[in-house]
Amino acid sequence: MTTPPSIPQGTRDFGPDIVCKRNFIFQTIKRFFELYAFQPLETPALEHLDTLMGKYGDEGDKLIFKILNNGLDHPEKQQKAREEFEKILQGKNSSFITERALKYDLTIPLARYVAMNHQRITFPFKRFQIQPVWRADRPQKGRYREFWQCDADIVGSRSSLHEAELALLCHDVFTGLGLKNYSLRVNHRKILAGLCETMGCSEKLTQITTAIDKLEKAGWEKVSAELQKAGLLPQQTDTVRQFISITGTTEEVIKQLQDLMPHSYEAAAGIEDIKSFFSWLKNITIPVVLDPSLARGLDYYTGIIFEIKAPPEVKMGSLGGGGRYDNLTGLFGVTGISGVGISFGIDRIFDVMEELSLFPDSLNETAKLIFFNLGITETEVTFSLARELRNKGNSVDIYPDKVKLDKQFRYAEKKNIQWAVIIGEEEIKTHTAKLKNLKTGVQQTLTFTELLNFSF
Repeated sequence: MTTPPSIPQGTRDFGPDIVCKRNFIFQTIKRFFELYAFQPLETPALEHLDTLMGKYGDEGDKLIFKILNNGLDHPEKQQKAREEFEKILQGKNSSFITERALKYDLTIPLARYVAMNHQRITFPFKRFQIQPVWRADRPQKGRYREFWQCDADIVGSRSSLHEAELALLCHDVFTGLGLKNYSLRVNHRKILAGLCETMGCSEKLTQITTAIDKLEKAGWEKVSAELQKAGLLPQQTDTVRQFISITGTTEEVIKQLQDLMPHSYEAAAGIEDIKSFFSWLKNITIPVVLDPSLARGLDYYTGIIFEIKAPPEVKMGSLGGGGRYDNLTGLFGVTGISGVGISFGIDRIFDVMEELSLFPDSLNETAKLIFFNLGITETEVTFSLARELRNKGNSVDIYPDKVKLDKQFRYAEKKNIQWAVIIGEEEIKTHTAKLKNLKTGVQQTLTFTELLNFSF
């Protein structure tokens, strides 16, 4: 039997036209990473399961793709495997069944790398990473099971200058991509902790932030239900609603937060960090908004948190995010190393740019010029000329068969090639070539030397 061709749900093939557009995004982001002095890093697709589990909260842990150990079908292991699978079905983990997983994001692998290499790293360590990650999520628009992240992190410094630099980096990246109508929302985990402190339920910080994180996607009713499920009293739930409803200028939001949580040490510390962050940006105009409803449910954030919002004319969620994490390497036994980072969601950025038609037309070009085929003798000449043009940095195609010129013109049009070179028997005798601009229809005759030196 033949197998119908298919790919797993939540994954995609990328044809040449899509890859060119994605590479445009990668190259733009990479260029700005390098301008801000970040260095490249790559980590394996696989991590030990223990490296990932417990780092993303209960919600995140459920989305980790676990990989079965080899050899479970061995006769001597089958009974043990059946017993251990029962643990898996009960929501537990079994190292006998699975010890490895596909990485969920790029931040925890970074923390693991720093913990393993901290004695050799020069701090502050500024690294960028552009690699795929995997999540066992329900596929939908803008959400995939395999997708790429572009991360920039600074590890080994607590200076609020770095948060401001990341905000500027974000602005440069999105301006460079043509996404000028984005917004960058910021908040602070200590302000969220201050909310819990004020309500007398600090032990429920994770549950409360996880609930608030669902506000934009699911609405207040879902958040309220989650808070009640966490055991909050009606008065406490009302306080949360008041908190996440705060809006205004940065100064107005800070004033309302101080009025709502006047005796919270955590909130006061978070507000001071926020003030310091905005002081770095006081003379720079970028779309940064202080938003108390921003929670980001990942447990490892400890300071300022970011979320990048798509332009309002596009129905799309977050295009990226990040924040400060003070204790991440401590999870691997190396304490005292703080970090802050931001991550760009390539797949969602691509979808937004496609919807807004922001990709340059030149990305569709497969070659700058094409030599048409008028026969074996003629192609021997064009073959040699094409090599010389390629050595000069030109992208050149040669039509492989002698067919009607109409068909060769159609091929060039479909490939979005701007220039066509026609060399026939008469042109060989005079060492000339007909060069036609397929965009304008203008044709000229050049010597071979002029052709080789032409600016395409």
